[in-house]
Order: sequence, then structure tokens, then C-alpha cells
Amino acid sequence: MPQFALLVLVNAFVGAMIGLERAILPAIAEQEFHLAATAAVLSFIVVFGLTKAFTNYLAGTLADRIGRKLVLIVGWVMAAPVPFLLMWAPTWRWVLVANALLGISQGLTWSTTVIMKIDLVGADRRGLAMGLNEFSGYVAVAGSALATGYLAAEYGLRPEPFYPGVAFVVMGLGLSIFAVRETKQHVVAEAAQSAALSAEALPSRREVFGERPSLIEISPASLKQDSSTISTMAWCGACSLCISRLPASGLRQIGTLVALYPATWGIAQLFTGAWSDRVGRKWLIAAGMWVQALGIATTILSGSPFGFATGAVLLGVGTAMVYPTLLAAIGDVAHPTWRASAIGVYRLWRDLGYAIGALLAGSAADLFGLAVAMWIVTALTLFSGVIVAIRMAETLPKLRRPLSAELSAPG
Repeated sequence: MPQFALLVLVNAFVGAMIGLERAILPAIAEQEFHLAATAAVLSFIVVFGLTKAFTNYLAGTLADRIGRKLVLIVGWVMAAPVPFLLMWAPTWRWVLVANALLGISQGLTWSTTVIMKIDLVGADRRGLAMGLNEFSGYVAVAGSALATGYLAAEYGLRPEPFYPGVAFVVMGLGLSIFAVRETKQHVVAEAAQSAALSAEALPSRREVFGERPSLIEISPASLKQDSSTISTMAWCGACSLCISRLPASGLRQIGTLVALYPATWGIAQLFTGAWSDRVGRKWLIAAGMWVQALGIATTILSGSPFGFATGAVLLGVGTAMVYPTLLAAIGDVAHPTWRASAIGVYRLWRDLGYAIGALLAGSAADLFGLAVAMWIVTALTLFSGVIVAIRMAETLPKLRRPLSAELSAPG
């Protein structure tokens, strides 16, 4: 329990690094670097998403091979230059470099904290563990976004809003080196209690990447989840631009409204993760996508801060229903010996949505306007829920056939 609580705290610092830039980078792009096109403004999300997605896959593979703690430490080392680059970047290109490093760091650190928490809990509490993990990360995103918005309103866009990032790196790296302990030995213990795997039953890299039937229904669903709802694009990106154009809006208001979505998302995950341990994963995921679509539609139809706030809350509740539940579903179907690799592949699919979503939203907004871009996102999110309802199988062990039967099934 002390190690689990420590990892919850470490992941809060990981999340705070994302929130450091989400509320004010669009304003920096437009006011300091004079980027007019929406696609250009959201380019930092594309860079972040691509690097994070592929590093997630690498993190899972490395965690299985060399252990979790070392991967976590390397991730924090990669984050060290980010606050300084954001403070002093002379061109937008340097901001993109900072986001590439941030994406690599997030892929290593967040993936590893997820893997380590799953290592520490049993099969009956995976949903609760993932709810706590995502709660800490996204409440920290919200708090950091809120703080940077207020600092920017008080002192200007740079460098003061990025000072907290230095403290986040120092504390996260220090705890990872001196307090976090390796959890791979828990995998050995759990594997000894699980179904024994023959050489033929061990999945190949291709099977872990999505060929195995139980995984192919989850990983593409995760891509649909983030590439259609696109948390970062839909709220922190395009919605930041919408909010900034509200009458009499300022950086404080933008920071508050941007923070509301991850705050709702984070707090609600305390309940939805544990809920999925009781009622199952499939229908919570599908229903969550439909609630997300309702939240985005509410945002589009509103022209007031209250409407944006209502949309943020709905979007946050919907995402809380989906996010930890998909992570728990991967833990349900993956054997302990290759679970970290499976989580890495899942997070690769999921975080490709950052890049795909930002490209989709930015291009659509430049061609047709922000409202049309957001309606496209709404339609894709709604459709994704339908696909999950039709195609995804239930993964909660007590509601499906035993894991040993699935692992030994042909193909």
C-alpha cells in the first residue's frame, strides 16, 4: 500500500507536466509566434501525441525486459529540459522540440506507473487501481492548467507560468530514484498463481499488437476513443481556441474552463474504475463514449461560459467511464508475463488519437470552421460507442470464460 500510494503521487507530478502548457500554449502560438492557422496552433499536440504513442509501446517492452523503475527514471530525465525550453523558446520549432521531449517522457513515466500499479493489485481491483492512477494524473493536469492560467494573467505568458515545471521534475525524479521500488517481482508471484503457459501459448509480438482475438477488440477501440473524442484536441486544443473568443474572456477564464474537464474526469474516475470491477467493462466503455459525444455537442451549441462548463463536465464524466475501464480490460486479458507489453501496445493505439485528432480538428477547422470540426468529433465519438457495443467482448474475469481457456485457445 505505501508503494501504491507513492506511485499515485508520482503520477500526479507526471500529469502536472501536461497541464503546464495546455491552457496557455495556444495563446503563446497566436500572440508571440503569430500562428494564424488552427492546424499550426495545434501542431504541438500532433508532435506530443506521436512521440508519446510510440514511446508507450517502447515503455511496455522495456518494462518487461529491464524492469519498471529504470524506465520510470529515464522518463523523468527526458522531462528535465521541457520547462526551460518552454520558458525561453525563440521560435515555435523549439516549442515543438519541447513537446517531443514531453511526449517521450509521458510515454515512459505514465505507462510505467500504470504497469506498476497493476503489478501491485490483484485481478479483482484493477479497475479501482486504474481509477486512482488516472484520478491523480488528470486532477494534476487540471490543477496545473489552472495555475498556469492564473500565473499568465498575473505575470505574462512567459517565463513565470513554467516555473512550477522545474519543481515537478525535481520532485518526480527524486521520488522515482530514492523512494520507488521495483515491482517486477510481483509479476513473478502472480504468474506462478496464474495459468501455466506453454511455449505455444505465449503470444508473439504480432499477437500482442492486436492479432490475438481478445486484444483486437480493445486496442482499436482505444484508438477510436482518443481519435474521436480526442481529449486533448476536443477540450484543451480546439475548445481552448473557442473559449478564448468568448466575449470578455481572459487567461484566468480560459485556465478555469480548461481545468474543469480534466478535474471532472479525474475525480469521477475514483468511482468509475471501481464500478467497472463490479458491473463489467464493455457497457461502461460504450456508454461513456455516448456521454462524451453529448458533452462535445453541448460545448458546440453553447455561446456562454456556463455552456462550456456544462460541456466540460459531461465530457469529463464520459471520459472517466471509458479511460480507466479500457486500461483494466487490458489487464484482464493479458497474462502477467506479457502484460506490460500489452499495456504499451494499448497506449500506442490510444495516444495516436492525440495526433490524429489534432490533425483532423485543425484541418477541419481551417477548412470549415471550428463548429464543423467539433461536430465531426461528436459524430465519430457517437459512432465509436456503437462499434464498441457491437464488437467488443466483456473482459471482466467473473463475467466471461476463464483466462486460462482464452490463453490456450488456438490463434
